[in-house]
Amino acid sequence: MLEAKLQEAAILKRLLDAVKELVTDANFECTEEGITLQAMDNSHVALVAVKLDATGFKKYRCDRPMPLGVNINSLTKVLKCAKDDDIVVLKASDDADVLNLTYEARNSDRIAEYDMKLMDIDSDTLGIPDTEYDARVTMPSAEFTRIVRDLSQLGESVRIEVSKEGVRFASDGEAANGSVLLKQTEGGGSSAKGVIKAGGDNEDDDVEEGSSKKTKKKVKKEDGEEGDEDVEMNGEGEAGGDDEEGDGEFKARSDDDGEEEQDEEEGQNKKKRKKAPAKAAKPSKKAKKSADDDSAGGVRIEMNQHVTLTFSLKYLVNFSKSSTLAEKVELMMSNDVPLLVNYEFGQGHIRYYLAPKIGDD
Repeated sequence: MLEAKLQEAAILKRLLDAVKELVTDANFECTEEGITLQAMDNSHVALVAVKLDATGFKKYRCDRPMPLGVNINSLTKVLKCAKDDDIVVLKASDDADVLNLTYEARNSDRIAEYDMKLMDIDSDTLGIPDTEYDARVTMPSAEFTRIVRDLSQLGESVRIEVSKEGVRFASDGEAANGSVLLKQTEGGGSSAKGVIKAGGDNEDDDVEEGSSKKTKKKVKKEDGEEGDEDVEMNGEGEAGGDDEEGDGEFKARSDDDGEEEQDEEEGQNKKKRKKAPAKAAKPSKKAKKSADDDSAGGVRIEMNQHVTLTFSLKYLVNFSKSSTLAEKVELMMSNDVPLLVNYEFGQGHIRYYLAPKIGDD
């Protein structure tokens, strides 16, 4: 018997929206480890592999391995009857010909039940070999969606080239050509960039990275210079840990007090530095947050050798619909090997494999 309780119906709805253009009928293979789906499109150019881990369900029970053969369009229609935040319970008895779906509303006593007929689908599970890819590109899924949709207006194919320069998407159409180059984010979205960015938003507290020793030296130097308020810090740990290491290490600009106390003795300078971090504390936290945001939206490229492949944009546009599931997408490529487009989300992953075009310029 199968009983799987999912916290949100939105997960299943988004999964099916992503694969319904590629696959008509498919088997959901249920085991004690979770639910998987693997299917090819009719032209045998693309393959989709979905996995929902058992740990991602609020409750999961599967007594023995069993396939659930479903028509994807029919299941999509049944799931449209559920709200995105409804709790979904999937039930099927051994050798059953019906899949039971129950939707439980969070904010009311509403419970809806639907029964969908299952199908006998003969399909062989393909063994996907482990491949060492020559290039791996990690980028925001929304950016990938925008690029393939924009280029699909120009032509039918896109050339993806990974080099030291970055990753380039190029499409040649009858009326126009288009090309988009993404360079690797400096430092992979490191905290240094985020700190500088956040400091730029606040004119009174520009912050750059340096060492804590340099910090002390620069503070003393600036005590004798009017109007200069830059402070150097070393590493995210020190930027976030100024409360623990002694507040006297970092000095931000103090418009009222700074110039009056510059000529006083060393002890008073130390007191002044201890007061300053109260103003610098908020920009410091803001900088750390900005760093996290930047790394989440950055582009990371790992490359062993130059790779150039051409793919059908129609399929990539379909793949990009999975951007609703994950903020990042991984593109893994090797010459003369199918492209792997991987989306990782909380409950599992969805992966697409697409054969490259041969003979296209």
